[in-house]
Amino acid sequence: MGCKQATIAVHSGANIDEQYGCVVPPIYLSSTYNFTGFNEPRPHDYSRRGNPGRDVVQQVLAELEGGVGAVMTSSGMSAIHLLCSVFLKPGDCLVAPHDCYGGSYRLFDSQSKRGAYKVIFVDQSDEQALKQALAKKPKLVLIETPSNPLLRIVDIQYICGLAHDVGALVVVDNTFLSPVLQKPLDLGADLVVHSCTKYLNGHSDLIAGAIIAKESSIAEEVAWWANNIGVTAAAFDSYLLLRGIRTLSARVLLQQNNAVAIVDYLQQQPQVKKLFYPGLKTHPGHEIAVKQQQGFGAMLSFELDGDEQTMRRFLSALKLLTLAESLGGVESLISHTATMTHAGMSAEARAQAGITDLLLRVSVGIEDSQDLIADLDNAFQAAATR
Repeated sequence: MGCKQATIAVHSGANIDEQYGCVVPPIYLSSTYNFTGFNEPRPHDYSRRGNPGRDVVQQVLAELEGGVGAVMTSSGMSAIHLLCSVFLKPGDCLVAPHDCYGGSYRLFDSQSKRGAYKVIFVDQSDEQALKQALAKKPKLVLIETPSNPLLRIVDIQYICGLAHDVGALVVVDNTFLSPVLQKPLDLGADLVVHSCTKYLNGHSDLIAGAIIAKESSIAEEVAWWANNIGVTAAAFDSYLLLRGIRTLSARVLLQQNNAVAIVDYLQQQPQVKKLFYPGLKTHPGHEIAVKQQQGFGAMLSFELDGDEQTMRRFLSALKLLTLAESLGGVESLISHTATMTHAGMSAEARAQAGITDLLLRVSVGIEDSQDLIADLDNAFQAAATR
C-alpha cells in the first residue's frame, strides 16, 4: 500500500519486534555479534558495518525520499565528505554552489587545496556560468536548493539533465526542506544528502547525516565506503533520529505556517532592508519553487538596515529567538551568517555569494507565531533606540 509522507514517518519500522512485540524498535547497544559457527556470520557482525536500529531508520529515510537505500552517518559533514570520498579521485572535478553552506564550502576548498579533487564554485542560477563549469566534465554536481542562507532556488530537474549529459552524478542537499516539501530523486537527482541534525530530527539534540540513493549499486557502494572509513552513526543516535522523524510532517508544516506569518510581518518592518523567502512572489526563483517544492519551508533571512551596533541591539533584545547555529529544531533560532554558519568562508567569498555583514538567518520553530512576532517587534524597537 502506497502511503503518504506523514504515515510513512509514523509507521515505517514500527511493530517489527517479534520477541516482545515492541511498537517502538529496541535500541541495540551491542558493538559486536556472535557467529553461529566457524565462518557463519549473522546478518550483523559489527555495529560499524550494521546495526539493527540503524537499519530501521535507514529504511525510513529511503522510503521518505523515494530511494532504494540509505546510509546514516555521524554528521551532515561526514555525509558530504563520504560522498566526495566515494565519487571523486585526485584530478576529478566537483561543481558546487558558490553560496553553499559554509561548512561544505570549507571542506571543498580545503580538500581541493590538498589535491584530493578539484572544485568549481558557481552561481547555479547563472545558466552560462553553470554550462561553462559543466564543460569541465565534473564527476559530481552538488545542488543546494533553497540555498543556505539566501534561499536561492535552482531548477533541480534542469540541472540534473545538463549534468547527466556530461556524465556527472547529481547530489541534492535537501536539508532545508526535508522530504516533506521536496523530493529531489523524483526530479532526476541520483543522491540526496541531509544533515539529520536539522529537520529530520527536529529537537537540537542529535548530530547525524544521511545519504539516500536512487539506484541499488550506488547505495551499496556508499554503504561499503561508510563502513570502510568508519563514519556510520551510533545506535542511540539512530534511536533519536527515528523518534524525531515520527513527528516530521507535523513539525515542518507548523513551522512553515509560522514562517509565513513572520514573513508577512517582516514585509511591513521598515528596518528590514532585504527579505529572503521563496514564498514571496518577488523572490528570485519563486516560480521554480512553486514547480518543484510542496511548500516554501520555515527558513528565512533578512538584512538589517543599519550598522553593527544596530544589529547588536537587535540581537540582545530577543528573548524567544535564540542566537545559535543550526536550524530545524522546534525552537526558533537566529544566526549572524558572517560570524557563525559561514565564518569558514573568506570575506571575499561571502561578498561574491551576496552574504553581507548585516544578514541574519532565522529558523522558525513551533512556538505561537504571535509570540515570535512580538519578540521580533520588541527587538526592532530596541535596535532603533540610540
